[in-house]
Amino acid sequence: MKKITNKLAIIMMLSTGLLSGCTKFLEQTPNAVLSSDQVKEPERLLTATYAALGNDHYDVPFSLWPYGTVRSDDAYKGGSGPQDIQTFHFLEVSSNITTNFAELDKLWFQLYVAISRANTTIKTIQEMNGFEGKEGKLAEARFLRGHFYFMLKTLFKYVPYIDENVPIDNYETVSNRALSNDALWQKIVDDFQYAVDHLPTAQTAIGRANRIAAAAYLAKTYLYKAYRQDNAERHAVTGISSDDLNKVLENTDIVLSSNHVLEADFAFNFLPGKYENGTEAIFSVQFSKDDGTKFGRVNFSDVLSVPMGVGCCDFNKPSQSLVNAFRTTGKGVPLDNYNTLNTFNASEKYDPRLFHTVAIPGLPYKYNTKRTYQESWNRNPADYSVYASLKENVDPDCDCFVPMAPFFANTKNRIVLRVADVLLMRAEALIESHRSAEALPLINQVRLRAKNSATMTGYATDKMLIETYKNGDNIIWNEENARKALRWERRLELAMENGRFFDLVRWGIADQTMNAYYETEKSRRSYYAVAHFTADKNEYLPIPEAQIRLSKYLYKQNPGY
Repeated sequence: MKKITNKLAIIMMLSTGLLSGCTKFLEQTPNAVLSSDQVKEPERLLTATYAALGNDHYDVPFSLWPYGTVRSDDAYKGGSGPQDIQTFHFLEVSSNITTNFAELDKLWFQLYVAISRANTTIKTIQEMNGFEGKEGKLAEARFLRGHFYFMLKTLFKYVPYIDENVPIDNYETVSNRALSNDALWQKIVDDFQYAVDHLPTAQTAIGRANRIAAAAYLAKTYLYKAYRQDNAERHAVTGISSDDLNKVLENTDIVLSSNHVLEADFAFNFLPGKYENGTEAIFSVQFSKDDGTKFGRVNFSDVLSVPMGVGCCDFNKPSQSLVNAFRTTGKGVPLDNYNTLNTFNASEKYDPRLFHTVAIPGLPYKYNTKRTYQESWNRNPADYSVYASLKENVDPDCDCFVPMAPFFANTKNRIVLRVADVLLMRAEALIESHRSAEALPLINQVRLRAKNSATMTGYATDKMLIETYKNGDNIIWNEENARKALRWERRLELAMENGRFFDLVRWGIADQTMNAYYETEKSRRSYYAVAHFTADKNEYLPIPEAQIRLSKYLYKQNPGY
């Protein structure tokens, strides 16, 4: 890999072994590098920071599918078998996770490279005077830094906080325990708050952060911060901050008072072309194939999830538990005893969102009635069942489908924040503020849109049934049931969007949820025999051993590792 100069990514955390072990994709020498003069141009620096959103790879995916979905009850790793990217297998079963996994070290590295770009941009702009829009450029860079630190925080919990004010020579003095759990969340809050205060409501350039995106991310950060984990050696939730919940309400109000609204059909969030950057999408990573490079700025994160019938490599497979979660009662609400089937039952009724989320044998693939998804498209059905993930994938007939043998990528945007998520964040904050009655219409907005989402899935309408919640009819809307409904709604609405595991950790129910899931899966898949979630350990990843060594053992390992 070309040596990174101009201090864009010279950080103490970089590993010589990592640099020499990158994949061919990461080793390609760029066609051009920034000159010293260009490094002082705010717009070029900011563009380089935005570019970091897509500077990932299938084993270092910024979509976080191995960490937010495969670690949860929503998906199996997939591929040829447990040995295929074995690190992700160990994450799936919460067992044999060690501190020297290369994938974790590379993920840490790439996220800090991105943060270094943001810091360089911020520091350079701060030192410049006399140009219009200075605060706005700073706000965009701080938004992006907040985004990357949010990822690190949810993955590793305790990370060294390096900002533009820390000289490079002092990096080695910054411990990953210098800040408490809450104080580190506050640093991320500060970045998004600055962005809310200084960004315009709309940007002329597509894909740039604006005030609405910043408010949505600020609300999300406050929601995570609200669930306190005050014992430094444990990950249990010790309380919920009403002050932080009020901030969630304040910032979700900004978003929901904007021109961002739910798409008319759930499907429109996950289609390319004219559907991208639609009314529901608040912030998205932009991809393309016409930027002059060999493959383009395609979505490398998700290239492995394409089923074998149209590409490669059949990873990130929706679980039977997830498919069962979409089952509904005769009154159109989720089943309590839902996880009893070992296959999709075409004679039952399901929430319509299932058919936008999961490819099912015998039904059209990605809405194309001329292309039927087949059981034979599955690489290892004995281990990983017969389903495929739809949201991140595209119809192979689309010109956005990019063959790059042996893989198949696409250029469809990846939504980071959307309106449905914000509605459910607000509903959650209201429920935990003992205002569950106010949460009901918000959850019902999401469910009503789901009910009306058959524009692309007319072939499955006979299998669909969903109703809004009606107090006294199909639910007793008290605080306990409201919390249960909210959490289930997040699972269904946001399935395979790589946040499920982080939700479970935030709520403090990861151990009970995952161990119950494992017990059921042990009767379905033999490799789950070793699966066990250890509380106060498996909620977070280990700090990579390479980083601890580079810190001269200043960094402290997470509990349990």
